[in-house]
Amino acid sequence: MSSRMSRRSLLASVAGLALAAGPLASVARAASKTPKVLVVGLSWAPLTDTVFSSKVDTRVSTPSAEYDTGTTSRAVAQLRDANPDAVFVQLDNVDHAGHGYGAASRQYLDAIHGVDTQVGQLVAAVRARATYASEDWLIMVTADHGHTDAGGHGGSSGPERQTFMIATGPTLAAGSVRHDVRMPDIAASALAHLGIAIDPAWGLDGRPVQQPAPDDFDALRPQLATRVDETGIGATVVGFTHTPPSGWSVDNSAMGTGGVTEWRGWSFTTDEFWTKAQPDQNREGNVRARNVFAVADGDEWQDKTFSGTFDSTLVSPAYPVTGGTPATLTYTTYYRQESPQKGEVLVSYDGATPVGVKTYTADTSSRVEKLTLQVPAGAKTARVRFRYTGGNNWYWVIDGVSLTSA
Repeated sequence: MSSRMSRRSLLASVAGLALAAGPLASVARAASKTPKVLVVGLSWAPLTDTVFSSKVDTRVSTPSAEYDTGTTSRAVAQLRDANPDAVFVQLDNVDHAGHGYGAASRQYLDAIHGVDTQVGQLVAAVRARATYASEDWLIMVTADHGHTDAGGHGGSSGPERQTFMIATGPTLAAGSVRHDVRMPDIAASALAHLGIAIDPAWGLDGRPVQQPAPDDFDALRPQLATRVDETGIGATVVGFTHTPPSGWSVDNSAMGTGGVTEWRGWSFTTDEFWTKAQPDQNREGNVRARNVFAVADGDEWQDKTFSGTFDSTLVSPAYPVTGGTPATLTYTTYYRQESPQKGEVLVSYDGATPVGVKTYTADTSSRVEKLTLQVPAGAKTARVRFRYTGGNNWYWVIDGVSLTSA
């Protein structure tokens, strides 16, 4: 990529609110960058009143009578005549049709066809820019939610939660399908494309789609199976296995018997599968785990006749360490607590007795943990253990595990 190329970003929201350009503007300013941010549309009032602050450089509002047609024409004109670095365009008719007629209606399908044409016009306007050859565009299209067949949204059903991100840019493979992308990634991707380093202190849940970070668990996707005992998950949905990736193991020597097969001991699963196991129990809050992740779920395990308690330990490979030198254990976690449940992180050096380094006994939102380990003198390897114990309690998610020496 030539250093002379000007990086630019376009986000089109096609069904309502997409929370990307608002934080993009604020965070970009906080990072002492000054991209020119353009917002076009705003037929949904909270976008103007709440999401977009005064830090937005240019707002182009559409008269209600013109609706998405006017929004598109105004955005095309701005892309042709102005010089924005980041553009947010809201097209509202799909959401309007969903509320008025439902997702199973001809009107909803017609609205999708209409917005497809309008997004095409926006993309054509980008490519027709006189300076396009010296520009570097990341284009993202998303929707903030789906609709029920009857119309409406706001619940936890699959049709309401399911959405998408379509993206095209110089580092993204055309025609590829990704399993590691979540909606919070939109803002992070725009920031990264504009050359703005993401400060962990901002607490962003997303990560740039241009920077995939596969882990050991993701390699399990081809061997995921369909349901066994679960009833709320579609019979054709693949999404769990008890077979760990190479180098990993699961110690179920103290695990109870029976229960729901899918969740007996640590399981490897996906968001699509796990959240369908039981709605409205905050599983949707697992926003930082990606693709395939590990779950210990005592609540779901005890939904079928069982004996004993939930006591399962996920064991990592032996990571190389340098004796006497600190190491950093990094992992993504999401933990929901109900006594007498407990999550323990333990580390064993060169096969010695595991030593506790972290204990979870309170709700912990989805986040990345970084623990500094004091490696004993002479140690050469370290294994990490994630032990979950409890009864008919909640759950623990682990993903993205790594251990690096200083």
